[in-house]
Amino acid sequence: MKTIDLHTHSTCSDGSMSPTELVAHASARGVSAIALSDHDTVAGIDEALAAGKKYNVEVVPAIEFSVQSETETHILGFYIDHKSPILQEALQNINSVRHQRTVNTCEKLRALGFDVTMEEALEIAPAGIIGRAHFARLLVEKGFISSVKEGFDKYLANGRPAYDGTQYLTAADAVELINSIGGVSFVAHPHLIRLDDNALREFLMSLKAFGLSGIEGYYNEYTPEMQSYFQSLANELGLDISGGTDFHAKMKPHIEIGIGQGNMSVPYSVLNRIKELVNIKHGRIV
Repeated sequence: MKTIDLHTHSTCSDGSMSPTELVAHASARGVSAIALSDHDTVAGIDEALAAGKKYNVEVVPAIEFSVQSETETHILGFYIDHKSPILQEALQNINSVRHQRTVNTCEKLRALGFDVTMEEALEIAPAGIIGRAHFARLLVEKGFISSVKEGFDKYLANGRPAYDGTQYLTAADAVELINSIGGVSFVAHPHLIRLDDNALREFLMSLKAFGLSGIEGYYNEYTPEMQSYFQSLANELGLDISGGTDFHAKMKPHIEIGIGQGNMSVPYSVLNRIKELVNIKHGRIV
């Protein structure tokens, strides 16, 4: 069976591989298709597409939007027109807000007694876009914590003292934006939204009214029971599924491309269905 991974990140976001290295790694691991879905940027897509031809890996142009939420809500967009002027204008606004968010996070870490600066974070963010993982990595390098995961668990995850949830887009805004640039939208890792069953159903149905295509039905943190639940929930609500590991290279070394924490396997049929959705929604063959 062909293995795919529709949720990966490169240095353009907060990973530690260039887009070319990411695609080469996918090829070496036997992954036949990936979506490069960096956070709030499309800067690596052209490079990844070119590398895909070289390494015989199918590359889906994608993005992962962080959106307004009391917890942590991300919207994935697949087969987007990454050169769309509409998208570029939105990204300028998104990243202006993102910069303020990282400044706030840095100030919160300093208030907790950690000697970290924006300048230091920028030094390990080659594309100039700082994420929480860069601060976590700084904390590791300075000996404050033992791992990036510990940094998130103790300080940077939602609900932790250095977390800042300021975002530009609402979830509905992100869905509509993805649709307007030729893509299809999926809610990433819905368990992190931390809604009870009824509230999650209501949330997803409200987004479906704006054009949401589906939810992430495969994810590296899911137990078998969670995977079954989210796939059943999608089916119940008339939504489709995507699937990926949320690979961040050395930023999250416990996650491997294609297999997550060792036992993931996303079938190619998931990508075939997403291609069908693009054709149905936009009349475009991908």
